Amino acid sequence: MTDNMQVLLASRPVGWVTEENFKIVNAAIAKPAEGQILVRNHYLSLDPYMRGRMNDAKSYAAKQEIDQVMVGGTVGEVVESKSPKFKPGDIVVGMYGWQQYGCSDGADVRKIDVSRVPMSAHLGVVGMPGVTAWVGLLDICQPKAGETVVVSAAAGAVGSVVGQIAKLKGCRAVGVAGGQAKCDHVVNELGFDACVDYQAGRLNRDLMAATPDGIDCYFENVGGEILDAVLRRTNAFSRIAVCGLISQYNATEPYGVKTFQAILTNRIKVQGFIVSDRMTLWPPAMGELAGWVASGKLKYRETVAQGLENAPKAFVGLLKGQNFGKQLVKLI
Repeated sequence: MTDNMQVLLASRPVGWVTEENFKIVNAAIAKPAEGQILVRNHYLSLDPYMRGRMNDAKSYAAKQEIDQVMVGGTVGEVVESKSPKFKPGDIVVGMYGWQQYGCSDGADVRKIDVSRVPMSAHLGVVGMPGVTAWVGLLDICQPKAGETVVVSAAAGAVGSVVGQIAKLKGCRAVGVAGGQAKCDHVVNELGFDACVDYQAGRLNRDLMAATPDGIDCYFENVGGEILDAVLRRTNAFSRIAVCGLISQYNATEPYGVKTFQAILTNRIKVQGFIVSDRMTLWPPAMGELAGWVASGKLKYRETVAQGLENAPKAFVGLLKGQNFGKQLVKLI
């Protein structure tokens, strides 16, 4: 075996993350002790939540420590096992972080079946992002057939699933995305009813045209001006699931919401959520998502960077909206 390439957090970013905030090192591959497994990671998941963990601030999860392997979800193959629960060749999803190999007792590792859904998709459409979309839309927003569902970052890993589930449930699905190419993808390939390009400079006008009957459910991934525009279009007793605020993660000055009064006027239910708080919902969510993918009812797209050494660059690109669908790093 070769050395274990790892990406560490070298410094905490102030404002925008740069590649200089990371450090690439080579470490010895760990030897599994009794009860442990060694996994060769095939894919690494890059996700917006990682930016929050890079800050030295209180949050829902532990901060990323300096000079430690960056946190992250992985999918790979068990290459050595001293655990009765796993055998070499098992394909598993875990949180082994930004490195080529991971070693653990397997407590938070899950075996997966790649016969129906490809390995990489278990980090995306039938993994944490897909479950996030399922939980936020169906458990929190609870849309009814005929209602209008709007989702920001609609071409991303979570947003693309939200809109498609909304369509499966008989709703009008409207996306908000950055750039005409992403909007074309959302409408023409994913089947949304409409998509608003927030970069076109007509956000309020275009959102009004795309939601003639107002907005009943909003799945929030971005925040900022998009949230203000959505609040102006909300119906009475609408629901908002706050999943992410990616426009604010690198901001040095937070955006002040100008239409907050709409929450009171329209009696809106607003709920932030972290999908790891709802682990009991993961099995039914993943089962339904996998079924939709296998049957062709749920489509997905991946942006794949080649090589762990390119993970920092890919992560900066993710935060700038340069990815289509799920951002992955192929490690082998």
